[in-house]
Amino acid sequence: MEQPRRITDSFPRQRRPGRPPGKVKSRGCPCPKPRTPPPAKDPPPPPADQTLLEMLRRFDMAWEYGPCTGITRLQRWERAQALGLSPPGSVRDAILEHGDNPDVTYSLWHEYAL
Repeated sequence: MEQPRRITDSFPRQRRPGRPPGKVKSRGCPCPKPRTPPPAKDPPPPPADQTLLEMLRRFDMAWEYGPCTGITRLQRWERAQALGLSPPGSVRDAILEHGDNPDVTYSLWHEYAL
């Protein structure tokens, strides 16, 4: 019975320059490196109250305070205040109270590309 042919039989083998034939590349020390545990991450902030998030969503959807894409909620609130638009003070208080929570800090649209 005839041996099956391989695709590599049709093409001549080419050597790479730089290494003599039969020489194996050295890999350094054969001993395994000790594993270090990954650094501990800060625990995620507790989820915000749904009524608070609903109030912030309403603030994001209110166009009288200007666009909310590309800036944080606090920046938008401060810009509206500087323009004399009288944004709700409860929104600012909530943002400052939960400043470490990204669900509160960033607007509804922060995950979408501009």
